[in-house]
Amino acid sequence: MEQDSVALITEGPTQLFEEEARVCGYRRVAGLDEAGRGPLAGPVVGAAVILPRRFVLEGLDDSKEVSPESREVLFEGITQGARAWAIGVATEQEIDRINILEATKLAWRRALEQLSVVPDFLLIDGMSLLGVVIPQRAVVKGDRLSLSIAAASILAKVYRDRLMLDYHRRYPQYQFHLHKGYPTPTHLRLVQEFGPCPIHRRSFQPIKNLLHIHQEDV
Repeated sequence: MEQDSVALITEGPTQLFEEEARVCGYRRVAGLDEAGRGPLAGPVVGAAVILPRRFVLEGLDDSKEVSPESREVLFEGITQGARAWAIGVATEQEIDRINILEATKLAWRRALEQLSVVPDFLLIDGMSLLGVVIPQRAVVKGDRLSLSIAAASILAKVYRDRLMLDYHRRYPQYQFHLHKGYPTPTHLRLVQEFGPCPIHRRSFQPIKNLLHIHQEDV
């Protein structure tokens, strides 16, 4: 289906898009979202979630609108209440090799492959997923509008944040527990001081430039 060009005005995500798909005969509607397209380090994570028709979870919203503590609570509620859910990951090496957009789609495909229930329709945040035969609809600002996409955004964000905490234990000098790999002033300063580590994305600036400067100095 074509991408929706006009975002609906709501007081948070609803199952409107899911119900529209059900009216067309679809019964297993999966929402897809990602976390980690913008950071300089770490993987990109995709999530797919199939919610029950009358699923209610207080506070469920776009992950960017929810505190880290609330996201953890919502993660448990989603994983316990969903008909099916799955996570897919594309590594920083894959991001460097095929670019962040294609790596995001790769993470989504991996999530779809792991779903215990095969979806018959996809609602995707902001883009289409080529190469997948399942009917789909790209929803602009979908994490703010669709309950399934919002749920996927929570799962992807929490899962990725947990990965970055593990990376902090491995590379404590970069303080990944604070910025999760995003290009904050602190992160940029630490990369300048210590140079890139193995999980930094070599194709992203300023990492690419720092590596070039280092090679010239050797």
